[in-house]
Order: sequence, then structure tokens, then C-alpha cells
Amino acid sequence: MDHGEPEIIVMVDGFAERLPAGVNLTALILRQQAQHKDLVVEVNGRFVHPRDYEAVILCDGDRVELIHPAFGG
Repeated sequence: MDHGEPEIIVMVDGFAERLPAGVNLTALILRQQAQHKDLVVEVNGRFVHPRDYEAVILCDGDRVELIHPAFGG
């Protein structure tokens, strides 16, 4: 389905997601409804600090893990 806009494919938690080219990490987190104060995010195996989400522009083939820590015992 071509809408004339370039797309990329990013692996999010092991599943392929089609996203518009130039999308940043903040937009992906909102799209996944994953925003949470304790969310841990990795891009291509590297931790990304929340202050950097806006600046991280995703590229075709990136691997993103959205990790929700489990607390308790």
C-alpha cells in the first residue's frame, strides 16, 4: 500500500512495524502506547535515556525493545 510517503521497517519487541521515515523514538513509544515512568528502551542493543528519545531518529532495520520492569517479590 503506497501512500507516497517513504516507510521504514523497525523490529519492535521482535515484531516488524512499518513506520514513516524520519520517525523518532518518542513517536514510536506513543504509537505503541508504552509510555510509563519505569519504561526501559533499547535501540540495537543499547540503552537510550528518556531525555534522548526525541533526538533518536529510527532507521530501517533498527531493533527496538520496550521493556517494562517488573517490581515486587
